[in-house]
Amino acid sequence: PWMGLAMSIDQQPSEAPSRELLKQLLSERNQYPERAAAIDAKVFAIFSRKIAILALDMCGFSRATEEHGIVHFLAMIHQMEQAAVPAITGNGGQVIKQEADNLFAIFVDPVHALEAALDIFRAFNAMNAVRPDERDIFGSIGIGFGNTLIIDDHDLFGYEMNAACKLGEDLAKKMEILLTPAAYEALPEGHYQCVREEFLAGGIDLQSYRFEKSWFPRPRRSSA
Repeated sequence: PWMGLAMSIDQQPSEAPSRELLKQLLSERNQYPERAAAIDAKVFAIFSRKIAILALDMCGFSRATEEHGIVHFLAMIHQMEQAAVPAITGNGGQVIKQEADNLFAIFVDPVHALEAALDIFRAFNAMNAVRPDERDIFGSIGIGFGNTLIIDDHDLFGYEMNAACKLGEDLAKKMEILLTPAAYEALPEGHYQCVREEFLAGGIDLQSYRFEKSWFPRPRRSSA
C-alpha cells in the first residue's frame, strides 16, 4: 500500500457528528427558513471534510445471480469484501458503507484512493487466477475529491460523492478506474497517466479522467 504521503483517515479526528444532530439542524432550518443561511453554514462547519471518495461497483452481478442463484451472489460479495477492505485500510482509508455489491470508502487524498483502487483490482486478479470462471470477480471504480458531508461515519453527501458514484456504478467499464476532474487535478504531476473522458449523463456533460498507468515505482512499506 501507498505509505508516507499523508496521515490516514483514522488519524483524523474520530468523533463523527451524529445523524440526530443533523436532524435537529434540519428541523430548525425547516421551522425558521429565514435562518437557512446560518444553519447551512453550521451544518457544513460540523459535518464537512475535504476527502477523497472511492465508489466500487461489482460487474456482471445481475447475470451471475440469474445463472447461479442468490447464495452464489452473496458468496461473491463476501469475496469482494475480503479483497477490498484490506486494500482500503492498507492505504489509509476507511470503509464508510456497503450496499449490496457496492462499497464506499474515504481517504485523505486521491493518491491514497487511487492506490487502494489498484490494490483492489490486483486482489481481484489474484483471486480470479485460482478460482473457477463462474466465481471471477470484476469491478469498476469512481474516485472523487472535495468537501463532503460525513454523517455518523456511515453516510456521505456532496457533489463529489455523487460524481464518484456515477462514474463507478454507471460509466466505468469492467476493471476501469475513472476520476473526477477535482480528483485528477489533486494527483502529483507526472506520477500517473490518465486520459480525459467525457460522458453525457442525464443530459449533463460529465467530465472524468480514466486511469491508464503509473509512471513511478510503488514505495516500499515502512518497516517501522
